[in-house]
Parts: sequence; structure tokens; C-alpha cells
Amino acid sequence: MAAFKDEIARRRTFAIISHPDAGKTTLTEKLLLYGGAIAQAGEVKGKRARAATSDWMEIEKQRGISVTSSVMQFQHDGYCVNILDTPGHQDFSEDTYRTLMAADSAVMVIDAAKGVEPQTRKLFRVCALRHIPIFTFINKMDRESRDPLELCGEVEAELGIDTYPVNWPIGSGKEFQGVYDRESAHILFFSGEGHAKKAEATAVDLDDPNLGGMLGEKRWRQLQEEVELLGAGRDFDLEAVRAGTLSPVFFGSALTNFGVEPFLKAFLRMTSAPLSRMAGEEEIDAFSPDFSAFVFKIQANMNKAHRDRLAFMRICSGRFQRDAEYFHVQTGKKMRLSQPQQMMAAEREIVDEAYAGDIIGVFDPGIFSIGDTVTVPGKKFRYAGIPTFEPEHFMRVSPKDTMKRKQFIKGTEQIAQEGAIQIFKRPGGGMEEVVVGVVGTLQFDVFQYRMKAEYGVELYMEGLPYDHLRLITECPVKPDELVLCTGAAVLEDFKDRLLVAFGGEWSVGFLTKHNPGLVLEDALSVS
Repeated sequence: MAAFKDEIARRRTFAIISHPDAGKTTLTEKLLLYGGAIAQAGEVKGKRARAATSDWMEIEKQRGISVTSSVMQFQHDGYCVNILDTPGHQDFSEDTYRTLMAADSAVMVIDAAKGVEPQTRKLFRVCALRHIPIFTFINKMDRESRDPLELCGEVEAELGIDTYPVNWPIGSGKEFQGVYDRESAHILFFSGEGHAKKAEATAVDLDDPNLGGMLGEKRWRQLQEEVELLGAGRDFDLEAVRAGTLSPVFFGSALTNFGVEPFLKAFLRMTSAPLSRMAGEEEIDAFSPDFSAFVFKIQANMNKAHRDRLAFMRICSGRFQRDAEYFHVQTGKKMRLSQPQQMMAAEREIVDEAYAGDIIGVFDPGIFSIGDTVTVPGKKFRYAGIPTFEPEHFMRVSPKDTMKRKQFIKGTEQIAQEGAIQIFKRPGGGMEEVVVGVVGTLQFDVFQYRMKAEYGVELYMEGLPYDHLRLITECPVKPDELVLCTGAAVLEDFKDRLLVAFGGEWSVGFLTKHNPGLVLEDALSVS
């Protein structure tokens, strides 16, 4: 039992979040580099030939952005680390929100020149709702940046969370020399090429008499003043960090690797082991011997050779064992998960066991949905469902080649089951044409790209005037008998639920007034 608890205690599962272009995927690469998971880091942009490890989808490599969450695991310094790299672009935020449900903490990457940006605020609010501990990495110190005190103040003012600088930068841009580590009272001077290889760090005591010559007298005096100012601030409180009310702040450059290794070491030490989770009114202890997990992501066609579909599960308690019998709560059926896999983005490895905190991918023949709970037989609790966000953009979609109807149906059904792109049909109609709804318009590009690349289907796509969608919970008449306002339509999803799409919020009043007994839900959600 001691070994079992030790395995769970050494797990660290976190998501990396940021506004686009703050350097999130680059930081992920460098954490993998320092963790020993890769020998050479890839570039997200630029002339270097390697693509980022976490960007496994071809469209990601072409555009230099993340459009889907990646899962990566590595061992480092006695810890088993699970990184969830998320899309930064707001058009893919739904995937990020779901992934945050699987994380125990989050690393928030902020551009040192730009500070807190709109998408940072949105993602922070999701973390705050779950009281997820947030660690701040202020990135791009190798470029001209804003004043560090000003940046910390902005994080506090904009996000409503206290900050504690764990280290302090010395210069910025070409003059970024290193950081002052407050705990050890050492200056870490960085050298070496950085980029694809590890940076070298030399530790020098703050009281070293040679420091003035190394830094320059002006910068040395400035550092002394800033260190004194930091000492007059709040004390470090690990409990407040783990409660999500205090964010440790680190400064560095993911591109040059300066400050990445000190951040990784401190982060793994400060962040917690897998947390207990609520299933209704019941708290499920992560260290319980009984296995339980929930599905937070479904992804088809990650492996071109197999064209299969994986359900990503966050293990919440106990130990998972390959080929053991488990219970799928939503269907009430027992099952064996015979090919569990752990990930390095698109690379996979069959595993025989996994523990609370780990993310595993299991083959999905079409039985899993986002939010499903899997437990040991005899347990029937359910973890809370993961919300689905209302689409704001809609298109009518059909195949250019009518001879590819089967591929069109297969592709739309599989992508619909993944959940990020929502697909609907007309009630009573066939599948020759569907309606696609997305949170952000870039998702249309991803859908069109995947349908062609993965299913060989080119599409006709035509914009529709809807920007709202509501679930119909009570319908007094047949769908085709409803009185609809201009620019509204009744749709059906792949769970056979009826919904109404319309153009403006005023339409809700029209629909309920002219259809007595019609009841619409306020928001979409996964049950």
C-alpha cells in the first residue's frame, strides 16, 4: 500500500495556458527538454526544420499555432509529470476549458512586453472557478519588457490574485543576464546558446564582492534596491498557493531557456499531488485504492496508420490495470480496457498500469462521450459533467462529391463525438447536408482541413445567420409545426436532442410567445 500511495504522491498534472503568442507551446517544449523527454526542442515558428513536439496535427505545424490540446508525460527528479498543452487562440478555447477540468494546477504564461491579455483573463476565470493553483511564468525576458513590478501589479489588479515573485529578473532584452533566486539568495547567471539546447547557469551569492563588476555598478545598485523592496512585501504562503489565492511568479525566456530549469524545479516542489474530486455530494479521495476516471477529451485519427479514436481519461483515484474489469457508469455496462496508452503528443506507448493524476487514452469504438465516468464495478457515482459552450457561428455543409456520402457521414459523426466542433442535422432529414456550429471561426478551417485530410471529402460550406442555440426541453408540437421567427431553425444533434438556432436574443421571447408550452434551456451542457 505504501508503494501505491508513493506512486500517486509523486504525480504532478498541470495545464499550460496563455494568450496566443505568449510562448506557451515553446515553454512546453523546453520543459520536455529539461525533463529529459526530448533531446532537442522544436521551434513553433521560424526557419528551423523541427516542429514543436506538442503540435502533432499537420495544420498546427503549418500555421504555428496549437488547435488541440496535447498530453505529454515524462519522469523528472523523482516526479511523474503530466503536461496538458492547450490551444491559446480563443477560437479553440472550448478544448482548453475541458482540458483544465483534468488538471490539478495551471501554469499561466504571460508576455513580458504585453502583460495580461484578453484570453489570459478568460482562462484565469475558469481556473478560479475550480480554485486551481496558478503559477505565473513571465516569458520573453530576452526582449524589451515592461517593469517587473508593474507586471506583477497588473496580474493582481486584472486577475484578482496575490503574487509572490519567486525570482527576479536582471535586465531585459539583450541585457537579460539572469535572475535573482529569493530562496537561495543567489544570482543565477545564464549562458550558452539556449534555443534547442539547455542553457548553462552559474550561481553567485548576492553578497559576492565581485558582483558589482559582473553586473555593472548601476545594475548592481538597482538589484539591491529591488531585493530590499521585495523583502518588505508579503511572505510566501504555500497553503495560499494551493488554495489558488497566491500565484508564485517566475521570470525567464522559454526561447533561450533562461530561467526554465529553475522554474521547473520550484514548480514541481510547490504544486500538489493529485487532488480529491467531488462526485455529486461525495468526495472521492485520490489515494483511494478504487480506480475511477472521467473522459475529458475524444480525438479521432491521431494515428494515420490506424485511423482509430481515443478517449482521453483523467484518472481521479486509485490504480488502473490493463485488462481489469471496469464499469462505465453512463451505459451501466462492464468493460475491459485492453490497450491503454500514454502519450507524448501523437506518440503512444501501451501501459500496463497508471495511477491517479495520470492521463490515459483508451480505444473508443463509439461508446464514450465527454464527461463520462468509469469506475471499478460496484461504484456508481458520477463526476460532474463538463459544460459545452454555445456555438456562435454556423455553416451549412455538404460534400462536393455525392459519391463520398459514406465518408462524409463517418467524418461528421466522429468529429461531432469529439465535442469541440458541434454538428447538427435537420429533424427527420438525412445526412446529405449538416449544420456545423463552432465557438470560433478558425474551427471551420480545422473541420474543412480534417474532412479532406482524414476522410478524403471536400466540402461546400455556406454561412448561416444564426448566432445562438438553445436546447428544447419541452416541445408541445412536432418540430415542423413550431412557429419560427425569421432566421431561426430547428436542429437535431447526434444525441437526438432538439435545439433551436436563431439570430438574436429577442427571438427567445418570440418563440416562447408564439409556441405556448415550448421550454428552452438557458445554456448547453453535457449531461
